[in-house]
This record gives sequence, C-alpha cells and structure tokens, in this order.
Amino acid sequence: MTEDSRPASRSGLERLLGDRPGSLVIKLVLISLLVGFVMSVFGFDAADLVRGAADALRDALRDGGAVFRQLGGYIATGAAIVLPIWLILRLLKRR
Repeated sequence: MTEDSRPASRSGLERLLGDRPGSLVIKLVLISLLVGFVMSVFGFDAADLVRGAADALRDALRDGGAVFRQLGGYIATGAAIVLPIWLILRLLKRR
C-alpha cells in the first residue's frame, strides 16, 4: 500500500474534497466541458439556467406567501368558532 492511498495519511483538505485537489480540479473541468457541450447541443445556456432558477425561487416565495395567507385565513375562521367555545367551557368549568 502506498503512502498516498492510505486514508490515515490524507490531509484534511483531501478528506474534505474526497481526492487530491489537483486531480479533483482536472476531473471537474473535464466533466464541466462535457456537460457544457451537451447543454449547448440541446440549446441550453448558463444564463438561461440562472435566470430560470431565480424565477423559480421568486415564484416559490410568492406562492409560499399565498399559502401562508390562506393558512392564516383558515386559522382566523377556526378561531371564530373555537375561541368562544373554549371560553364558555372555561367559564363553566370554574363554577
């Protein structure tokens, strides 16, 4: 077993990255080149992806706000029934 292949001899950075930094950079560049080529063949652009992700996040936040507003309406409607009944039961229980 060589010195580099033993897990105990790996540096903290290598353990964090999962490989030697130089080797990892080369692998990531090659994979990025391949993925970029395939995306360009199908007409995708990095700017389109970033714009689409930003739009999706904005839509999720907007729709999420609507969900919370709807939940607030449900709580208020339920409270209009629950709170008076609870108050009456509390008053009757005291007697």
